[in-house]
Amino acid sequence: MTYDGLGRVVMVIPTYNESLNLAWIVGRLREAQPGVDVMVVDDNSPDGTGKIADELAAADPQVTVVHRTEKAGLGAAYINGFRVALEAGYDVIGEMDADGSHQPEQLHRLLDALRTADLVIGSRWIPGGSVVNWPKSREFLSRGGNLYVRMLLGVKVRDATAGFRVFKRATLEAIDVETVESTGYVFQTDMAYRTLKAGLRIVEVPIEFIERERGDSKMSGSVASESLKRITRWGLSERRAQVRRMVRRS
Repeated sequence: MTYDGLGRVVMVIPTYNESLNLAWIVGRLREAQPGVDVMVVDDNSPDGTGKIADELAAADPQVTVVHRTEKAGLGAAYINGFRVALEAGYDVIGEMDADGSHQPEQLHRLLDALRTADLVIGSRWIPGGSVVNWPKSREFLSRGGNLYVRMLLGVKVRDATAGFRVFKRATLEAIDVETVESTGYVFQTDMAYRTLKAGLRIVEVPIEFIERERGDSKMSGSVASESLKRITRWGLSERRAQVRRMVRRS
């Protein structure tokens, strides 16, 4: 199946213990965008999520499943899914969470914007974007983290940490996704940073982000701390490179 003017599209959904949400979110996605395929990448969930994914795939030829042997991080799951999707010849490869925080009914905003972009991000922190059921502390952490990214890396993206996105095939090929080593949540920032460094265009569209109602969140203070450490290392490396370039020119 195809999406008008964009070719074959697949949304990659990584899962770990999402048995309460998977059938629900896949059903919503297939109803909202019948022309879009779904790829579930399950990290050997002990709660039976992988079995549910197999049942969905057996009932719908537009749903496929990638089974991984262990929980190795969000970025590793996405890279695995991207690799499979590229090999399958998809023209557009997207990503979204299984917990309902990314609404399939808003996916058309991202796909329509991709006609004039290389990567489209569903953003919480641009005009029109919003979050639902978040405590102020969580909002402060996300806004502050994104401000830190913009200041340190020079990334002119308001929501570089967002996980609702669509890439053109050529974008993933240009940034050589196989070389991405980020495995945790910093993966999202890494992908945006690489896209901009490759001279490609990122567009943000507003979305309403809804905090999960069922199941456990995978985000924690330690995960956020590790992401900030990685970003700091990248930023300091970039600043050193800038200084070296200035010295050579002078």
